[in-house]
Amino acid sequence: MRYSLCNHWEFTEQWSDAFCRGEPVGCRPVRLPHTCRELPLHYADPSDYEMVCGYRRTLTVPDAPRVFLRFDGAAHQAEIYLNGQLAGQHQGGYTGFTIEITDLVHRGTENLLAVRLDTREDPSLPPFGFVIDYLTYGGLYREVWLETSPQSRVSDLFVYTPTLTEAAVQLTVEAPEKAAALRVRLCSSAGEMLVSCQLPPAESAECRLTLPDAAPWDTEHPNLYRCIAELLDTDGQVLHSRETSFGFRTAVFRADGFYLNGKKTFLRGLNRHQSYPYIGYAAPESLQRQDARILKNELHCNAVRTSHYPQSQYFLDECDRLGLLVFTELPGWQHIGDGAWKDRACAMLREMLLQNRNHPSIILWGVRINESVDDDEFYTRTNQIAHALDPSRATSGVRYLEKSHLLEDVYAYNDFSHNGSNAGAKRKKDVTPDLSKALLISECNGHMYPTKSCDDAPHRQEHALRHARVLDAAYADGEHAGCFGWCMFDYATHKDFGSGDRICYHGVLDSFRNPKLAASVYASQGGEEPVLTVSSTMDIGDYPAGQIGTVYVFTNAERVDLYKNDVFVTTLHKSGWTALPHPPLAVDDTIGVLLETQEHFDKAKADTLRDCLLAAGRYGLAGLPLRYKLKLAWCMVRYKMSFADGVALYGKYVGNWGGAATRWRFDAKNGDTVVKSVTLCPSHRLHLEVTPSATVLQEGDTYDMAGVRVWILDENGSPAVYAQLPLTFAVTGAAALVGPAAATAEGGMGGTYLRTAGQTGTAALTVSAPQCAPVTVEFTVTKKECAVWN
Repeated sequence: MRYSLCNHWEFTEQWSDAFCRGEPVGCRPVRLPHTCRELPLHYADPSDYEMVCGYRRTLTVPDAPRVFLRFDGAAHQAEIYLNGQLAGQHQGGYTGFTIEITDLVHRGTENLLAVRLDTREDPSLPPFGFVIDYLTYGGLYREVWLETSPQSRVSDLFVYTPTLTEAAVQLTVEAPEKAAALRVRLCSSAGEMLVSCQLPPAESAECRLTLPDAAPWDTEHPNLYRCIAELLDTDGQVLHSRETSFGFRTAVFRADGFYLNGKKTFLRGLNRHQSYPYIGYAAPESLQRQDARILKNELHCNAVRTSHYPQSQYFLDECDRLGLLVFTELPGWQHIGDGAWKDRACAMLREMLLQNRNHPSIILWGVRINESVDDDEFYTRTNQIAHALDPSRATSGVRYLEKSHLLEDVYAYNDFSHNGSNAGAKRKKDVTPDLSKALLISECNGHMYPTKSCDDAPHRQEHALRHARVLDAAYADGEHAGCFGWCMFDYATHKDFGSGDRICYHGVLDSFRNPKLAASVYASQGGEEPVLTVSSTMDIGDYPAGQIGTVYVFTNAERVDLYKNDVFVTTLHKSGWTALPHPPLAVDDTIGVLLETQEHFDKAKADTLRDCLLAAGRYGLAGLPLRYKLKLAWCMVRYKMSFADGVALYGKYVGNWGGAATRWRFDAKNGDTVVKSVTLCPSHRLHLEVTPSATVLQEGDTYDMAGVRVWILDENGSPAVYAQLPLTFAVTGAAALVGPAAATAEGGMGGTYLRTAGQTGTAALTVSAPQCAPVTVEFTVTKKECAVWN
C-alpha cells in the first residue's frame, strides 16, 4: 500500500536539533509540494532560497511487516530522521529516493519524522560546481509517501517492448523464498486481463509475453496497457503486487532520422524547465500535467526535452497519456567535477533510469552533462550504465561542440549558428564525427535572440521567423532526427545570465505560459483546431517611416485570403520555405487586385504600378532604387499619369498617412470554408480574457492549483500588446491566491495561481485592470478520495 504524507507538515527556515526533537520552536504549517521560500517574478535572488531548513510531522504506522518512506524530490541534500535517529540521507534534488524505516518506527504510537534539507548550491554535487543558467530553488517540492509491504515483495518491475506485439518483463524480488509463485499479467488500461504467465519466485526473473492484436503506442494514438506482477502464496492469494503502465512501441534512431514503430518521425519539440513564477519547482500534479497538455495540444509539439534534469512523474505520465515523446537527461550544466562528483552523477543516472524507464514516452536517455567537454572515461561509464539498465533505448548527450567524441547512439548538438541571415542549421557532415549515427538539434535560438512579449513588432516577428528557419532547415536536409527549440517558456536565472531582471526571455511562451508570437510557429505545424496568427497589428506607427514591410501569417489552414476594408486583396503565398509542413505566409503584397477592382486598371497597368508602389513601401519614395524609378517613369509616360497621380496612389494604397484608418481582415480557409478570421485595425476598447487551467479543483491528500492566464484584448479579440496595465487579483471562498495581489501586464499578458485551502466548496477569482471590465471566474473545490495516512 502507498499513502500520501503531503499534509500536516511544519516548516522552519532554520534547522536545529530542537526542531528535530519536536520542541515548539518557531515554525509554520505547510503542505507539500513546498518551496522553501516564494520568490518575486523579477529580480529573484538565489540566496533567498539557499538555506538549511527543516520539515517535520508526526505519523502512526500501519501494521505491516515492512515500512518505507518515498520522497519524489528533495532539493538538494536531505537527511531523514525518525524519532531523532538518522534513517537515511540522499544527495540530489532531481531524482526520488526510498528509505526503509521498519526497524526505527514505534508501532501503535506516534512517530516524529523530521527532514534536514540543505538547499544550497554545493559544488561537490551535480549540477553544481560552476555557474548555472537556471535557478535551482529548494524545498520538499515533490510529494512524500508512506509505503508498506510484506517481507516478500516485488521491488522493481521493468517492461519494454522489443516488437509491437511482444513485452519483455524484468522483475526484482526481495525475500522470494517466502512466496510460492510469481505471476505476471498484461491488462488493458481498464484492467481487463489479456495474457499472463507464472514463474517460480527468484531474486530476478524475466519473461516475455506476446499480444498479437496489441494496439501500438504512438504520438496520435497513445494506447496504454498495464503490467501487474504478483507474488502468490501456496493458496494462490496475492502477497504483494507491483504494477506499471507501458505501451507497445519501438523507438529507433538511424543515420537518416528517428523511427517510431518503423515510421520515420521528425521530432518537433521544445526544451522545458520545471519552474513556475513565485513557487519555483513546487507545482502539484495538475500543473505538471498542464504543461504537457500545453506542449501537445496548444503548441502541437510531438516531443519535449526535459532540460537539464529528470522531471515530475506526473509530467511524464501525461506525456505517456498524450503521446508526447521525451528526451530526458541526468542533472548538470557544463561543469564536470572530481571523481566523487562523477560517482554522484552516475548514481543520479541510475536513479533516473530505474524511476523512469517504464514510460513509453521516453525515447532517449541523456547520459552526458549538458554542454560539457569530452570525458571519455566518464561517458563510457554513463553509457554502460544506461545500456545495462535499459537495453531498449538509445543514448545521447547534449553538446555545443562539433566533431566531439561520440560514445552515445545519437549526436545531440546545440545549433546556435543561425543569426537571421544565414542558413537555419549546420549540415551533418560539419557537426558529427560519425555519419552513421543520428543527428539531433537539442537547442536552437534562445540566447541568440532574447524576446520579451512587450518587444516591438519587428523584434517579435524576427524571433518567430528564426524558429521557423531552423525548423525548416532541419526538416529539409533529411539529416536531422528532429529539433528542440530553446525553449518552452521564460525562466528565472542567475545573475550571470538573462536580462537585467534575471529572467531569460528565451521562451516561445512567457513565464505564465502565455504565447509569444513564436509560439505560433509550433502551433501552426499541426492540430485539428485552426491556427491563425498575424505577426503585426498593421499599425504604421510601429515602423520607421511608416514602412511596415513584409508581415507574416502563421496558420495550419489550406490558405489565407487578405481583405482591406472588406474588399478582397489577395491570397497569401508561401515564399522561401522548403520543407516546413505549414510554413509562414508572407504578406508582402497589400495591393493585390485592388488596382484592377477599385481603379479599374487593366492587368498590365495594374501589375506594373503595383510593383512600383510596393517597392516604394519597402524602400520609401526617397530611397526607391533606380530600376523602380525608371519603371515608374515609363509607366507615367505610357499611361499619361502625372506625378500627383502617382503620389495619390501611394497615399491611398501604401502610405495611408492622414487617411482613414484601414481595417485588415485575414480569413483562414479550408476549401471555401472560413475556419478562423483575424481583424486588425486601430482600437481603443479593451477587455480581459481570463483562462484558468481548470475550474474544478480537488482537495485531498494535498492541495490542488489552477494556473490562470490573463490577456488584455482589443474589441476584435487581438492582443493589446502595449497594454502594460496593472492587474489586480482578488479571491474569495475555498481557495487562496499564490503570488502578489497586484502585478503588471507585460505585452498585454499576465497571470497568477490559485490554490485550494483545505476545504471544499466554491471559490471566485476576480481580475481587474484599468480600461477593462473586471472578470470573475468561478471555481468548484471537490473532495478527492485518496489513501492518506495521518
